Amino acid sequence: MEIAGDHHFKAPRDLVYKMMLDPVVLQGAMPGCESFKETGPESYDLTIKVGIAAIKGTYSGNVKVQDRNEGESYRLVVGGSGKPGSVQGNAVMTLSDEPGGTFVRYTGEVKAQGAIASLGSRLLGGAAKLMIGQFMKGMEKQIEANTA
Repeated sequence: MEIAGDHHFKAPRDLVYKMMLDPVVLQGAMPGCESFKETGPESYDLTIKVGIAAIKGTYSGNVKVQDRNEGESYRLVVGGSGKPGSVQGNAVMTLSDEPGGTFVRYTGEVKAQGAIASLGSRLLGGAAKLMIGQFMKGMEKQIEANTA
């Protein structure tokens, strides 16, 4: 399943880029994030509790940052599993200057297995969009708190 979207932040691009890769900021922005630990260069293990329909549960996984183009873009490679199934995905985050702040665009794909996959792409896509939206709002609050 493909995912894509965008978000506008009222902060300079360099700051948004830096904060979107800061482990402490990321943990604070992710809804349901119980732990987020660095396990190597640009590699993090995380535990997240999700409460959306049949996707409800606790997931453990790993996030890797790849293909960094400082201040402009990077790729996230994600894998995780929990009782309802497993998810693998990757997304490219691209940042650009916009009047009054920074425009962040993401494109990628997600593959699910187990009970999660049986939900179908429409329900899974809706859940992914909801979680990404919550993350972007959380990131917005983290950036505002660090620029005040």
